[in-house]
Amino acid sequence: MSPIEVSILLSLLLIVLVLIGVRVAFATALIGLFGLFLIFAIDKGQGVERGFMTALKIAGQVPHSKMSSHVLSLIPTFILIGYLAYYAGLTRALFEAAKRWVGWLPGGLGVSTVFATAGFAAVSGASVATSAVFARIAIPEMLKLGYDKRFAAGVVAAGGTLASLIPPSAILVIYAIITESSVGALLLAGFLPGMVSALIYGALVVGLASVRDDLGPPVRGFTWGQRLQSLPGALPILFVVFIIIFCIYGGWGTPTEAGALGAFVVLVMALWRGMRWQQLKSALLESAKLTAMIFTMIWGVLIYVRYLGFADLPGTFADWIAGLEQSAFVTLLMILLAYVVLGMFMDAIGMLILTLPIAFPAVIALNGGEEVTAAASALGMSGTEVAIWFGIIVVKMCELCLITPPIGLNCYVVAGVASERHAISVQDVFRGASPFFVADVVTVGVLIAFPDIVLWLPRLLLG
Repeated sequence: MSPIEVSILLSLLLIVLVLIGVRVAFATALIGLFGLFLIFAIDKGQGVERGFMTALKIAGQVPHSKMSSHVLSLIPTFILIGYLAYYAGLTRALFEAAKRWVGWLPGGLGVSTVFATAGFAAVSGASVATSAVFARIAIPEMLKLGYDKRFAAGVVAAGGTLASLIPPSAILVIYAIITESSVGALLLAGFLPGMVSALIYGALVVGLASVRDDLGPPVRGFTWGQRLQSLPGALPILFVVFIIIFCIYGGWGTPTEAGALGAFVVLVMALWRGMRWQQLKSALLESAKLTAMIFTMIWGVLIYVRYLGFADLPGTFADWIAGLEQSAFVTLLMILLAYVVLGMFMDAIGMLILTLPIAFPAVIALNGGEEVTAAASALGMSGTEVAIWFGIIVVKMCELCLITPPIGLNCYVVAGVASERHAISVQDVFRGASPFFVADVVTVGVLIAFPDIVLWLPRLLLG
């Protein structure tokens, strides 16, 4: 068998391992190591013992060289910002402000939850953490006013996915590492699509609550004075966002330094608002656990990526995609549909790092290559621009799997928080979140039809 045929079989075996429950980090590392062994032992003629030692050396060197990159330090700082903001009480203040300003709409607390999660996403890099936080804050408030429990849980689960897109986003950093794209450009590109997604979520909540009065009544009775009084509590969130953006795009520091500065500012705010040692300890431990999980997954996939490079599967697949006799947008749609199917069986980060080594070169080739100009491209964007645009699209597709059964992680997190206190099951959360799948499809359609939504800010500030 040729190396390409072997790599296809090993890639299929990798998918099977993941589907039967093997952790993505270990499955990718094992398949990558075994593939490297076959390459050097058989194709390179080194024999069993020498081939295994060569594969082992590569498996050890490649992750270390990539994991030592300063870009990866963005991930723990972004995650830490979110946990510190929660313990500083900024999330509750943000939700209260949103409730007072938009609670008068049909399904007002649901809309407030969506906008509050969007605001919290601007200082939190993890969608799971966002869902867990607002399951504690928003669901009791909605149930107290008579909201349907499925609807309330679904809003929180879907709203939490916004943290995957709105920077600072850990998953955008992972995309940048795997595809070697600009971290700064990707973080900047996520703002407007994140806002568009939040607005579509909010419109869906209003529409559903208008059709069915039993889903969620509006919240009225707040005066303009009370609304204005709620703003100071939410301003620290905007302040941290401003610091991160100004530091990166004002030329004062790298994204890594901006993330560290943002974490320090939120820590000062948390201490000033009375955060105790036990709360600080919890924030640090939760951040460390989530960071360790993400780093381990990256470590495993880098071994797999190096094997694919030796086998030349990404290049072969990219050439095949570029040679298809059909519209580039039809081919892109087929790739996105594959993400929908995979999202039913894999978590967001696992799906991203498993597919990008093959899907990203294919999309670049489909557009005309890395050096193509916008005028000569198939998708109407230069090679650099399509890398950024596809990053936002694929991350939005990853958001789908966070609320899609049977693996939708956000739904399990919300159910875990709300099951005992409010008798909300995982099935209830999935049913409540199902309308937001349609909203996400609409958002993806809008971003494909109008790529300037993604590219406007990067073009404006980065040239």
